[in-house]
Amino acid sequence: MEAARPAVREDAEACAGLCRRATEELRQMRGGDLYLQREVRLGVETLLRPGGLDDLRATWRRHVVVGTIDEAVVGLAVAHVDRVGEAALGVVDGCYVEPEARGVGVGRALLDALMAWFATHCCEGVDAGALPGDRRTKNFYEAAGFKARLLTLHHRPR
Repeated sequence: MEAARPAVREDAEACAGLCRRATEELRQMRGGDLYLQREVRLGVETLLRPGGLDDLRATWRRHVVVGTIDEAVVGLAVAHVDRVGEAALGVVDGCYVEPEARGVGVGRALLDALMAWFATHCCEGVDAGALPGDRRTKNFYEAAGFKARLLTLHHRPR
């Protein structure tokens, strides 16, 4: 049965492995390299180093959740809370499920766990990103009620 729960120290190795696979998948997508360097660099670097999971979980503003099927860790989601003036904004830093475990509800369980955590921090909204052309991710978030609020356009000068 699929489920999601907060990550614990014993999940560190599985989390690092999932982070590596997610990184490899992102690098293959349009805009993936820049996205990894700019938007998720800190979380990726933190999760991959010894003690990284503990470092990410050390603050109330960051949350790490693992997705499971019959207790086996097959997914990972990382999120944080930003302050925007007086308001709190939830940010999904990343949500990844192993390809073999997709389509059975693990991703939705991860997202539901994050949304519950965001609610405890009184977030007025939640942002999540998808790379251009990544229809699977876009459709996943839209099915959960997310709507686009910003498109970032990029140009490389010659």
